[in-house]
Amino acid sequence: MVASEHSGPPTARGGPDGAVLKPATEPSAPRVTEPPGSPATERRREVALAGHQGDEALARSGLSDGDSSVRATALGALARLGALGDDDLRASLLDPAPTVRRRGCELAAARPAVAIVPLLDDTDPSVVEMAAWSMGERGELAAVGALAELVSLTAGHRDPLCREAAVAALGAIGDPAGLPAVLGALDDKPAVRRRAAVALAAFDGPAVESALRRCLDDRDWQVRQVAEDLLAVE
Repeated sequence: MVASEHSGPPTARGGPDGAVLKPATEPSAPRVTEPPGSPATERRREVALAGHQGDEALARSGLSDGDSSVRATALGALARLGALGDDDLRASLLDPAPTVRRRGCELAAARPAVAIVPLLDDTDPSVVEMAAWSMGERGELAAVGALAELVSLTAGHRDPLCREAAVAALGAIGDPAGLPAVLGALDDKPAVRRRAAVALAAFDGPAVESALRRCLDDRDWQVRQVAEDLLAVE
């Protein structure tokens, strides 16, 4: 039997103990394309500072800025101030810039009233990856079907990072309906197989144990290590 349970939501980064981190592609801050000292960079700095100094009006003004990095920074500043509303997030998910949509998806992880399933069809893979992560964080049962579709090797997302995020989210949610997709991901690229092996900790039964035992012979040593940990192989 599986030696440990995957507890805790979500996504695309995790270890054998079930701990999960954010997608590896997540930038530490919105990407800035302007040189230091440019008007957009200065506005972004001011908006970021507003989030630390309690200036909601200035922070909110950044939501309508012409530069996407300023708009993304404004979302974070308002969240820091406790002034970010669900409607603000919904608007960010419709923003033309992927940077803003991605930041909106990240912040929506703590806002279950904000629908993010449609972002799994976003044209930008980084947005899809973050949307999957947020659904795992939220333990969103309604997203299991859409996440499973992303994982499919034949009909799923072309970007392996998106498949990786989706399979990790399925493990975080832990709904039995997601198990077939997780099992199928064991035939994907090494990074996806690792996430799938970790995700199996959320499930139980003969099929899970059989899959983990198959992982003991995987070409990737990290997949083998996860399987050994979960099966308590000495």
